[in-house]
Amino acid sequence: MPNRWFRHKADEFEQFAIDVIMGRREDMPAVLFGAFLQVCSYLFSGIVQLRLWLYRNRIFRDQPLGCLVVVVGNLTVGGTGKTPVVEKFARALRDRGRKVAILSRGYKSKAPPLWKKWWFWLNHTADAPPRVVSDGRTVLLDSEVAGDEPYMLARNLPGVVVLVDKDRVKAGAYAIKEFGCDTLVLDDGFQYLPLKGRLNLLLVDKTNPFGNGFLLPRGILREPIKHLKRASYVFLTKSKGERDEELEAMIRRFNPEAEIIECAHKPQYLQRIGSDERIPLASLAGKHIGAFSGIAAPESFEAFLRETGAKLDYTRRFLDHHRFSDEELETVFEEALAARVEMLITTEKDAVRLDATQKIPLPCYYLRLEIDILRGAADFDEAVGKICFPLGQPVAG
Repeated sequence: MPNRWFRHKADEFEQFAIDVIMGRREDMPAVLFGAFLQVCSYLFSGIVQLRLWLYRNRIFRDQPLGCLVVVVGNLTVGGTGKTPVVEKFARALRDRGRKVAILSRGYKSKAPPLWKKWWFWLNHTADAPPRVVSDGRTVLLDSEVAGDEPYMLARNLPGVVVLVDKDRVKAGAYAIKEFGCDTLVLDDGFQYLPLKGRLNLLLVDKTNPFGNGFLLPRGILREPIKHLKRASYVFLTKSKGERDEELEAMIRRFNPEAEIIECAHKPQYLQRIGSDERIPLASLAGKHIGAFSGIAAPESFEAFLRETGAKLDYTRRFLDHHRFSDEELETVFEEALAARVEMLITTEKDAVRLDATQKIPLPCYYLRLEIDILRGAADFDEAVGKICFPLGQPVAG
């Protein structure tokens, strides 16, 4: 009971902090807390720029691994739609004959217990190997141990190795040695400087490119906007097809050379949780539905559902990467039934945290999204060809 109380209070405080950062609250506690966060933001900015200076001047050194390294990341925390881009890139590289490994830090994955770490340290001279989510043939870990995104990528990408470790130099060397990989894709790796990417793909969310312009913890930026200059290519995500001249001018001011590729996250179909049933999005028109999610940008997900013509009568939002308890899910189901909805819909990332054997009293589906190129290339395969195979030949390390 005490643990549940502390977890509830921690979630409340985290939500309060997010509301302050996103400008959703203007009361006195929010103003005071925002001022405190702004001071912390200046300190964080200094640390970030010092770290980059140390790597740029070779005081801290990156470690090349002798193969193609593609970095996919962003300047902000959460919500740019990075995982579908990583999936599409890895699939296209795999289909062109590359032996691909995705390296992830496994955000909010369940770390091995302390006793197991100590036991390994006492019995081995080398570091513990990375966690193998998929060896390219079999998914070996669940979402709790692997993390949501690595598990989802492993499930959707047969033939691609997926590894989780905070030390991605070690994970990359392991992928090369144990699986013969010749291409490494760093998931959320723009700020990971020990392993230098040959190609840096930077994602910018068109619906909220840089937040309020402040660095963490006052804003959503991980590093200053001027560091757009480190990108090889800029992907504008969540586009509606209309050009944003002001945003593109800002990108060009800091990076006049990087090619800009505009893309949209297109809903594909609904997959029923716990079965193979798929239904087309057109079937939602006029239906009364409910939605729940634990993602960084729930507004985009809910907007997708409304655009189908469905009547969104019930919504429930949790914090990003929230692991649902049985009690919370029961509450969601009860509230959805009380709202008289015909079905519940969640995101694919949230679906991996649900127990497929759990009894759900009404139809429950997840929304499958995929990337669609709108500008900068004819399609995603051409984009991969331009970026990774500029002369139509495999790129050497």
